[in-house]
Amino acid sequence: MKGYIGEFEELVLLTITSLGDNAYGVSIKNDVEKRSDRKISIGALHSTITRLEEKGLIKSKVGEPTHERGGKRKRFFEITNSGKAILHHVKNLRDELWELSKATLIPSK
Repeated sequence: MKGYIGEFEELVLLTITSLGDNAYGVSIKNDVEKRSDRKISIGALHSTITRLEEKGLIKSKVGEPTHERGGKRKRFFEITNSGKAILHHVKNLRDELWELSKATLIPSK
């Protein structure tokens, strides 16, 4: 498989997958922050989303305007088949390396 994704790109792809129809900027940001226990800027997220779209790993569509957003539309994201394939590749690579690892790992608290 050609291509590579970084850790943050992987987190964003997995989050988009887990959020399903509710995958839009703020929901992705909140979920990544909650699960990774780190703050991310909306700018960093948007840069990553743009990069993932350019790589063909996600696609987006604009939702209907909503009253609670003052008539603004949300941009929703979904993972493409290429995105699924690269996540599968990354998971297999990580699983293989974990199995080969001889390191004694200390569990997180």
